[in-house]
Amino acid sequence: MKHVESYQGFEQGPIRPPSEAESLLIRITRNCPWNRCTFCPVYKGETFSRRPLEHVLRDIDTVQACVEQVLADREGRSPGVAAGACADRQALHAAYSFVAGGMRSIFLQDGNSLIIKPAELIRILERLRQAFPRVERITSYARSQTIARIHDRDLARMAAAGLNRIHIGMESGADQVLELVHKGVDKATQVLAGQKIKRAGMELSEYYIPGLGGRALSRENALESADALNQINPDYIRLRTLALPREAPLTRQYRAGEFDKMGEVETAAELLLFLRSLEGITSRVKSDHVLNLFTEVDGELPADQEAMIQPVERFLALAPEEQLLFAIGRRTHCLSRVADLDDPLLRGRAAQVCTELGATVANMDQVLDGIMERFI
Repeated sequence: MKHVESYQGFEQGPIRPPSEAESLLIRITRNCPWNRCTFCPVYKGETFSRRPLEHVLRDIDTVQACVEQVLADREGRSPGVAAGACADRQALHAAYSFVAGGMRSIFLQDGNSLIIKPAELIRILERLRQAFPRVERITSYARSQTIARIHDRDLARMAAAGLNRIHIGMESGADQVLELVHKGVDKATQVLAGQKIKRAGMELSEYYIPGLGGRALSRENALESADALNQINPDYIRLRTLALPREAPLTRQYRAGEFDKMGEVETAAELLLFLRSLEGITSRVKSDHVLNLFTEVDGELPADQEAMIQPVERFLALAPEEQLLFAIGRRTHCLSRVADLDDPLLRGRAAQVCTELGATVANMDQVLDGIMERFI
């Protein structure tokens, strides 16, 4: 006899992209259906499941009532909803955050929402549009392997129903790197999936991880990733410098001497090669994560390419002691940009932190690894 899952109330998953910080989070699936990527600590030990469609629709109705309650309280009027409709505390909290953020965007969780049947996803999208007609953007994570199997017609129907941005964790365009980290997809499929999303009329964010191939595959990681993105021309290229969370299988491989992780300077050199290799596209490059060393790498191609390259080149041309000062200063929020090294006050703060941490050119990467662990 098939187990029928009972509704347990409004749900939200553990993660979303930084760019979706003000979005209403609607959970369609739990965890990740692949869940084998060695660099990722999220969902390890968890089982993937699809939430029943009726539960997702009920979540939408519940949070819609809570949003109406929040808006009514703000405006000093009666909400016009049934008594007790906002008894779900998690839904009420989500409603407060959504209203505070301007009610402009919704993010569908967890790791691969497009794995559900297209007809079910379209029903969810239609209900969201009915509940929140002023929302400008509905977004989801998706795996390239999943998108590659969806018919173009169904992707176009999803776009017409309101799904207008997809985040794909490409991570790398190099087949050797993708195999190394058990990504479960190859470069050709990454390119195909990205092109399919663009044809459907959705915005596309693709993620690249400098350093993911380690020392042995650094050049391939940069060149093949840039080549894949040149073929896709996504709306956004988002940088996520490699870090090693304690729970990630790749961290265990690193500690066992099976993965040759690069240091800060080598990773910057890979990033520079990647940026120089982007050509013929109009993507916006975003360094929108605390793990990235260069906040200045933010601009539209091709117009801003040289401006994004310049701070990386300047860092690589610095003396080792200056590279230490900037890397430690940036990671401890004493410095924001390479140009901050020209400010005596900011330099002094960064130098003081280096002294307090006992950071030297010789141990810089070990000290930085310890700092980065706190960000993950």
